[in-house]
Amino acid sequence: MQGQGTSIPGNPGRLGLSYAPIWRQLGKWGGFAMLALIYFPLIWLILLSISRNPLGGIPGTFSLEHYRALFANSAWHGPMLASLGIGLGIGLICAVCAVIVGRALPTLHNPGRVIFLFVIPLFVPGMSMGAALFIMARAALGLKLGFWSVALGHFVWAFPFALLIVLVVTIRFDQRLVEAGRDLGASNWRVFWDIEFPILLPGIVSAALFGFLMSFNELMRSIFLRGTVETMPVWSWIQAAAQQSQVPIIFSLASLVLLITLPLLCGVFWMLFARESRE
Repeated sequence: MQGQGTSIPGNPGRLGLSYAPIWRQLGKWGGFAMLALIYFPLIWLILLSISRNPLGGIPGTFSLEHYRALFANSAWHGPMLASLGIGLGIGLICAVCAVIVGRALPTLHNPGRVIFLFVIPLFVPGMSMGAALFIMARAALGLKLGFWSVALGHFVWAFPFALLIVLVVTIRFDQRLVEAGRDLGASNWRVFWDIEFPILLPGIVSAALFGFLMSFNELMRSIFLRGTVETMPVWSWIQAAAQQSQVPIIFSLASLVLLITLPLLCGVFWMLFARESRE
């Protein structure tokens, strides 16, 4: 059967034999096209941020004048600090809550239905969820719109992502390791800290990162819940909509955030994958 290009059961390394050459080439070049579609706009944005006339859409006559204007303008400092503070808090809370819920869900008789209920908010339009959270925050909870209402909206948006990431790890978790630790007389806390936590750590870190990023970049729900608080996306949206002259500065700010966050994310995931390969 190998001559007919079928894969050998139980041998994933031979899986490529099951693909016809045309599909293999299509998959390879299609993958390159998708990567270009993802990363080309980011590179173009960075090039425009160092162009003298970025509104033309074509990079050229490179200059750092827009970065100098950005650092000379302190109006974005407050929104940036607000986004960082809310994002860090949401990332931490999402990671903790995702671990608590994610460890419990696989033990349920029918966890699929519960997971489905957690996932539904991902498909609710942001405008609808923002309006619903606005009504709940004002009428039901009596919250004054501001920091806490924005944090509530960000948590509702980010938590399902964090939970799904943790579930990927917990579903594959071998419960026999926990039973072995308890048979040896370890307490529940010691079992979690010595056995479960090291295995779940990549999922926990990833959940915290996703929670932070989903909060840091959230706009639609923040518009409804912000009150007098301006996060970075809200500030950028207001400036771009009201003053075209601020667009080059926004390009520079977006590029600066990109150049800082991407290497950090790559470093974190590299450490996580390197740790898994060593184990």
